Amino acid sequence: MKKIGLLASLILLGNVLFAQGINEGKQFLNYERYQSAEDVFKKLVASDPNNVEAVYWLGQTYLANQDIVDTTSAKELYQKTLQANPNAPLIMVGIGQVELREGKTTDARNHFETAISLAKKKEKEDIQEAVGRANVLAKNGDILYGIAKLNEAAEKDKKNPEIYNLIGEGYWKLNDGSNAIINYQKAMAIDPKDARASWMIGRIYETQGYNQETIYMKHYLDAINEDPNFAPVYYWLYGYYYNRDVNTAADYLNKYIAVADNNSKNCYAKASLMYVSKKYPETVSQADACITEAGAKAYPNLYGLKAYAYDKMGDSLKAKEAFEQFFSKVNPDNIGPKDYATYGKVLLQFPGQEELAETNINKALALDTVVKNKVDFLKDIAKGFADKKNYAEAGKWYGRVLAVDSAFGKTDLFYAGYNDYRGDNYKTSDSIFQIYQQKYPDDPLGWYMGGHAQEGIDTSGALGLARPSYQKVIDIADTMQDKSTVKDKLIPSYRYMVAYYYNIKGQADTALMYNNKILEVDPADATALKTKDALESVIKNRAKAGAANKPSDSTKPK
Repeated sequence: MKKIGLLASLILLGNVLFAQGINEGKQFLNYERYQSAEDVFKKLVASDPNNVEAVYWLGQTYLANQDIVDTTSAKELYQKTLQANPNAPLIMVGIGQVELREGKTTDARNHFETAISLAKKKEKEDIQEAVGRANVLAKNGDILYGIAKLNEAAEKDKKNPEIYNLIGEGYWKLNDGSNAIINYQKAMAIDPKDARASWMIGRIYETQGYNQETIYMKHYLDAINEDPNFAPVYYWLYGYYYNRDVNTAADYLNKYIAVADNNSKNCYAKASLMYVSKKYPETVSQADACITEAGAKAYPNLYGLKAYAYDKMGDSLKAKEAFEQFFSKVNPDNIGPKDYATYGKVLLQFPGQEELAETNINKALALDTVVKNKVDFLKDIAKGFADKKNYAEAGKWYGRVLAVDSAFGKTDLFYAGYNDYRGDNYKTSDSIFQIYQQKYPDDPLGWYMGGHAQEGIDTSGALGLARPSYQKVIDIADTMQDKSTVKDKLIPSYRYMVAYYYNIKGQADTALMYNNKILEVDPADATALKTKDALESVIKNRAKAGAANKPSDSTKPK
């Protein structure tokens, strides 16, 4: 048997330990323990600065933390290594991934294709996987191109579950849940304990509107059973129960903290439980303590949490300041529609900030794919203005509900039209109630409110704009056996007719006819009784005057 020399044995041992280090760091990345992964890869790079695999994964760690993406550190690391190793395909892919984040998509594609062409046969699939990873994970990546490269890598390396996980994530980002699940299942066929695949399948079922909780929850619990150290699933469940059951949320948060890196994100999560428990001053105090402890590495969402707490406390100025800090520190990719929406709502409290407020609100509406969320937010803004008796603004925001929800109904139309009416926007109110009338032609409310809006337009009443609308209220009521159910709309409609025919048309007899209809509905109506006496007197006096002016027989022409 051939003996292995001491030097060769040491080299072999070193390679084994190095490979173990790479795998350990990648496992930390999979667990989203970014600080632990960074520590591992930094040690490997320190021991061999030109080991491109260690350098590549250290750069991936800088790029992977979606809470604080460190593009600058990754770029400097890759550029420095590429200068010393100008033909290193893996580092070229890393450079390309940075370029994608910078929006330099053409430069990135050139680096990807060059890296693939330079790759040796035995490393080709690794480079294809890296190119696929870059395009699936990076902002501005070409996901379909990335999936194509990952499929090419899978043809050569059929036992790598990470490839199928990446393909699954690519399809998920393309909103193709079916193909995403197929590839996650392929990953699990290779590694039945692939907790990430189980977790992601659960997320797909949950986030794509699959309303059977037992289905997606099963996959989350499967992930925990497959790998109890897989931290992301605990954090996801903490978020899931956050607004449902604060005690269960706290339980999952504690389980997350037990297996996650110790950082200010954990501190944020604890503070957020105070927020959901409506302990807003305590939330601010805890968030401030977290920020002080973490310093420059403070989790950006801590500032957002303070902003939300101040908003709930009614302190718009401090909420605005905290939101500004949050937006200046957070990765823009992580700003959600609710963040833009709430910031926009806060800005509306400050004169001169209306344009910026609407910009943020429009971003929220564009990002949120759930119509109900958009509607709820717009109604919240509108109600705030209505509560302050700023009816013109309330009408404007209730009106936007009609634009985002094609299934709007009577209530939505009423609030939009009514607040426009109260805000003296009579033409807009009339337009909205015309829609109401078209959708619900047998409902007297739409015609009644339309008449009100038309009275606002026709202030003198000379044009009689409201007459057809009020007549429609009367016509609808005439079809009803019990007119008392629409008494509040019918009597004002009759009164308009009385005034219109007497004041504008000079037809006292027609005015009296409508006035008598009021008394048919309410015989004790004091106004109608007085008006009846007055109109009858006018008619009588006119009749007498007419008789007096009638020619006598002696004056008739012979």
